[in-house]
Amino acid sequence: MEQHQEGLEGNNIPDSRNCNFFQADKDLGALLSLHLGTEYYSGIKDKLSDLGRRVSGELDDLALMADRNPPVLYPRNRRAEPIDYIDKHPAYVELEKVAYSELGLASLSHDGKNNPPLLKYALTYLFVQAEFGLCCPVSMTDSLTRTLCKFGEPELVARYLPHLSSRDFDQLYQGAMFITEQQAGSDVGQVATRAICSKAADGSESWQLFGDKWFCSNPDADLAMVLARPEGAPEGIHGLGLFLLPRQLPDGKRNAYRIVRLKPKMGTRSMASGEIVLEGARAYLIGKIGRGFQQMADMINMSRLSNGVRSAGLMRRALSEALYVASHRHAFGKRLIDMPLMQRQLLKMLLPTEQGRSMFMHTAQMLGRADAGDAVAQGAVRLLTPLIKFRTCRDARRVTGDAMEVRGGLGYIEEWSDARIVRDAHLGSIWEGTSNIVALDILRAVKRAGALPPLLAHAQALLDEAGLPVVSDQLFRRVLGRAADNLTLVAERGEEQSVRQAGSLFYHVLTALFMAWEGAQLAPDYRRLALAHLVLRHRVLPQDPLQLDGDALPAALAAKLLAGQTISQEEAMSCLPSGAQA
Repeated sequence: MEQHQEGLEGNNIPDSRNCNFFQADKDLGALLSLHLGTEYYSGIKDKLSDLGRRVSGELDDLALMADRNPPVLYPRNRRAEPIDYIDKHPAYVELEKVAYSELGLASLSHDGKNNPPLLKYALTYLFVQAEFGLCCPVSMTDSLTRTLCKFGEPELVARYLPHLSSRDFDQLYQGAMFITEQQAGSDVGQVATRAICSKAADGSESWQLFGDKWFCSNPDADLAMVLARPEGAPEGIHGLGLFLLPRQLPDGKRNAYRIVRLKPKMGTRSMASGEIVLEGARAYLIGKIGRGFQQMADMINMSRLSNGVRSAGLMRRALSEALYVASHRHAFGKRLIDMPLMQRQLLKMLLPTEQGRSMFMHTAQMLGRADAGDAVAQGAVRLLTPLIKFRTCRDARRVTGDAMEVRGGLGYIEEWSDARIVRDAHLGSIWEGTSNIVALDILRAVKRAGALPPLLAHAQALLDEAGLPVVSDQLFRRVLGRAADNLTLVAERGEEQSVRQAGSLFYHVLTALFMAWEGAQLAPDYRRLALAHLVLRHRVLPQDPLQLDGDALPAALAAKLLAGQTISQEEAMSCLPSGAQA
């Protein structure tokens, strides 16, 4: 393989195979050390480095093979007995073993070891740079476990938690959530699946589910959370119940539902998504009737956060590939990365990539505090979650597409990672709520949940702690106040048509602020403060579209930013546009 790679480089076709994506990403280790603490980080550094090495080699090969060989559904065996068996390619099974057993991505939050959420998300951030599709079942397993422990009866938790939190591949259970119906996509209140209750002589209840679920990822999961409407319950979301659906009954028999077919998807081809018909399937009520949607929302929110992490990871893989190609490919007597137009394109990819990373790390840290009972953190997470799902997932579509272009015609060839990453990136802004639906959830978080004041207080506290140069500090406080006022105004007036604009603006200001705080903590390297200033410059502050950019970064500074080199405070301040302090 090394000889093959040598030949490729000689042919001016850079190949990043066996590049360590953890070590090549010079900000990742520094940020994890900052957020997790030096001592904790030193204990996981080798694990992260090993994963970064495998991402561009072994795991990428498995992901490519699984993408080329999607799962196949066998409804019956040769004796015409219903089996609903999904045949998964061995490459996908190997990836499952890495994700569930080796890394414990679905169990780290439930194994009783009090792991910080950021550990799970950091590992996911690296793993998804090789394989995106599998991260959906992993996330649903993690989120189902959280929801079951939060709302389920103690005997159900005792029965299933050991399997859900296991790393033994032959014993662990995978999870799913079955929500979508043909007439009930984003409008969950129209769910028509029926839940019928039977009472035994001793007063105990049993439930059966009847209906069609239209889009079910990981359809052969051992357990699924299902929304259904009990008989006699009112219409709308207030009549829904949440049910735990096991694939196998306690006596070992198959439950009464069928996988009708698998979806031929644009992306995430490695992972099965199907249509399911419930034919009196036995299920267990979780929580209270009428609270099903609210309880399922907790699971959906965790999946949305995971979606944001995965999109950030896809952007990083795309950027890493683009930087590698631009650094090693020559044209017209120069390296691509030394050309001003390529530098500009790479910087436009770098900014949203770093925004997404800072956003998921800060959200993960706040989630840990929220789960520990911190009321301010709970409010902040309620707004941070739809923000990251809305904006980071949309940014990933553009960044991955631009990265494919850097590789040129080869980027369009399925032998490389680019095309698969582009296809997968489009998923983030669709599943667990399209961009419009999630933008409206931003509005609800502000208007109904009162989530803006605690998040604003957290942001202001970070500014106080950062001790930024006066010009930067004043600018951040001004744009933060205006962005928050815009969100408040949109919420008060119910101006749904403006929530995407207001939400995007607040996301850009907030992520820039997070990056500025990180830059202050990592001083004397002010690289992240420089990036924060560029976010304000290009994504927040007003610009005249008819005026050419005569205030462009010097080529030497652009090169340092792209290479991950140390940036002085003076250089970081120069990234502000002239007149920004006005």
